[in-house]
Amino acid sequence: MFPTPLQMMTLSIRTATMLAEAQMVIAMRLLGMAGMWRVSPSENARMVSEKMDAVQQSAFSATRAVMQGKSPAAIADVALKPISRRTSANAKRLARRGPGTP
Repeated sequence: MFPTPLQMMTLSIRTATMLAEAQMVIAMRLLGMAGMWRVSPSENARMVSEKMDAVQQSAFSATRAVMQGKSPAAIADVALKPISRRTSANAKRLARRGPGTP
């Protein structure tokens, strides 16, 4: 039931990637609020509503993995996926919009 070194390294890399993407998203949204990055008018509402959905999906996935008797590393991995999908999609979407005024 103990995670292998490969599982732990993979989980660490996925977590670090998600955290880096989250920081990029935060920076682009803050620049958008300052009028220095092109963001849609609904960006502020979107950043609040998407978190609720991601947390719910993450909790559901983790609970299901626990009930199936998965290892702690596998539980953490499935809990990370919904959040990671959103941070990755947001980073790509906001980066395409680019700097400038809306």
